Amino acid sequence: MASRSATVVDISTLRIGRDEGREDIEQEFAPENDFADRLAWPLPASVRLSEVRDLASGVILTSDGLILTSAHVIANVDEAQVRLDDGRRFSARVVGVDRRTDVGLLKIDAAGLPVAVIGDSSHLAPGDWVAAIGAPFGFHSSVTTGVVSATNRFIGGGGEIPFIQTDVAINPGSSGSPLFNGRGEVVAINSMIYSGSGGYMGLSFAVPINLAMRIVTQLRTVGVVQRAQLGAEFQEMTPALAQSFALPDVAGALVVRVDADSPAEAAGLLRGDIVRAFDGVRIVHFSELLQQVSNRPAGAQTRLDVWRHGAKRTLWAILGHQPPIRTFARNDVERERSGALGLSLSEVPAALRHQLRVDGGLLVREATGAARSEGIRSGDLIVAINDTRLERVDDFARTLAQLPPGQTIALLVMRDRRLAYVPVKLPAQRQRSQPLR
Repeated sequence: MASRSATVVDISTLRIGRDEGREDIEQEFAPENDFADRLAWPLPASVRLSEVRDLASGVILTSDGLILTSAHVIANVDEAQVRLDDGRRFSARVVGVDRRTDVGLLKIDAAGLPVAVIGDSSHLAPGDWVAAIGAPFGFHSSVTTGVVSATNRFIGGGGEIPFIQTDVAINPGSSGSPLFNGRGEVVAINSMIYSGSGGYMGLSFAVPINLAMRIVTQLRTVGVVQRAQLGAEFQEMTPALAQSFALPDVAGALVVRVDADSPAEAAGLLRGDIVRAFDGVRIVHFSELLQQVSNRPAGAQTRLDVWRHGAKRTLWAILGHQPPIRTFARNDVERERSGALGLSLSEVPAALRHQLRVDGGLLVREATGAARSEGIRSGDLIVAINDTRLERVDDFARTLAQLPPGQTIALLVMRDRRLAYVPVKLPAQRQRSQPLR
């Protein structure tokens, strides 16, 4: 497993937001004295920006820095950093996430990286030995081993992910870590554990790599996962239900609801029907039907073999498009780094605007260079440049572009509900402001 460790990375993320539960406390960083004097600091601070830092793991897919991890690890993060096995660290951008399957993609600017060998998760069976490499509680490159407890384990009846259940020890920091088979091939991505305490209790669940790689392909090519839908809800068949519907055996997906104006309704599917086969593939468990639908493209014509009122029927359905769950291919709030002033900015969340009683302004995520020298820091709000109000990141970039190099501008800054203008000199040579991606 030593050679496989080189393909596993540690991921640290940062989410910045307002701590709704804590009021009238000090901010996390003390401002510089000259800037504090302008704002008559100290004052009671009624708004606190909380910084939530998380640890996770991932696996390298391409030599130029594409990294597979779990969607819940990187969805809606403000910053992500990747640590390689050799100790190098890189800032990462989010390529895309798919919450339904908990698959996420990161990209770092690197070259010549070792790449994981991808296996075939369909060959896994209960009793097979597997191993995970991750960073539980931040302990880099930790290896834990166990066996496959079950395959095609569906959680909560949704049928979206046919989880691989193992008894491999997984703890916080291991989310997104690869699960290897005995040949050192990645066969799954560790996603979650079943726990009453937050720690490992013997039950771990991983997303099969075959499913994860299908999601990766769509995220890389179109940025979103396109899914087909039938427009009906199903439940598992039981011996008692099979008897009541006069079925010859306990198999099939029982229809409990048909959506209006759906492909299922157009095909003539009715509540109480039992779908016994899909495109000739026998359906034993209802989750198998959900998987068959998810494997087809929208617009495909499909055949449903149905049991209705003690007789067999054949229906034809054209699958529709399933509306995607909102994903975060990059931060929810547009961010921009101004090379001219050294500011990383984002638009102010609605809740924070309400708390501060402002209807605009840009939140400072990071301050370096000229802005930092003048006392501006993380957590400040930039309300205006001279007399130009700012509401969107584009406003900031556009206003700077109209000003001559070397000019001193006045930034109207809010801190602790106090406003003050701060003079900052633009560089003598113009630098372009680029969006953070």
